[in-house]
Parts: sequence; structure tokens; C-alpha cells
Amino acid sequence: MFIYFLFSYLIGNILTAWLVGKWKGVDLTKERSGNLGARNAGAVIGKLAFILTFLGDAGKGAALVFIGFYFDFPLWAIAFSGLLAVIGHIFPFWLRGRGGKGIAVFIGVTFFLTPELFLAMFVLFIAFYPLFRSATLCMLSAFTAFIVMAAVLQVMPVVWPLIAAIIIIVIKHRFDIEESYVRRFSKS
Repeated sequence: MFIYFLFSYLIGNILTAWLVGKWKGVDLTKERSGNLGARNAGAVIGKLAFILTFLGDAGKGAALVFIGFYFDFPLWAIAFSGLLAVIGHIFPFWLRGRGGKGIAVFIGVTFFLTPELFLAMFVLFIAFYPLFRSATLCMLSAFTAFIVMAAVLQVMPVVWPLIAAIIIIVIKHRFDIEESYVRRFSKS
């Protein structure tokens, strides 16, 4: 299982935005936010870059789940591989820890590993969008739904690594969250 875990971190280091940027002749680390994720790729290069980056990053998370299923690893170990992929994506060793923000990888893992928790996230995200009109703020309600449903379904012993991933993702998004909150709720 150690090899699976190491592979999970290393596959997290494959940043689709970096590859799409190279393909288009753009260094996304020097554009706008400098983030190597779907949102920045889309903002700088266009919708196709967003879609390719999102699918590539979610795909690596999904691939790890299927590899774990294939080798019949315990569910907690597959969830732990998802955490390692998120860490590898956010903190790629070859870019001195300047990667993406991990959401697409997290979505790829949860969609296939915990579809009921993913559905709870998706429903809350959609439900709060008319109020917040911000994907960043809706992400917080979605993550809350994931954690609450994990407690209700009593699957915490299995999904605790994914909750750790949520904490890391939220910390990585802290400035975006603050900026979105001020933009949405400040009285100008």
C-alpha cells in the first residue's frame, strides 16, 4: 500500500493547468493569481482550458479511486490516497509547493468514492448559489454538507482523510473566501 500512497502524491503533482499552459505557450504561474488550477487557466486562456484542466485534475482523483478498487484496498486507504493527491496538487515538490487549490482533485475522488456525500455537497452548492452568487462561498456550504452527511451516515472512520483534505483546501482558499465575502456582503 505504501507504493499506492507514494503514487497518489506523485500523481497529484501532475498539474493539468501547467500542461495546458505549456500547450498554449502561457506560463500560468505568472498570470493573474498564479494558481495552477482550472479557474486561473480558464480566466487566462479560455473556457476550453478551464474544461481540460478541470477534467484532467478530477480525472487523476478518479483514477486513484479506481486503482484502489481494483486492488481491493480498504476504503479509508483510498480516501487517504485522495488526501495525498490533493496535497500533491496543492504542494507539488517540483514547483516548490506552488500548485493548484485542490478542488477538482477532491471532486474526482469524492464523486466515485463517496457518491452520496458528493451529492450532498452538490445539492448544497446549488441551493446556496442564488444567495451567495459566489462559487467560493458556496464551496463552504458544500464542504459543510459533506462533513454533516459523513457524521449522519457514520462513515467518519472511512472519510476522515477527505475531511483533512477539506481543511487544507479551505486554508488554501482563505484569501479568496475573505475577498468573496467582502464583495458579496459589504455595504458599499
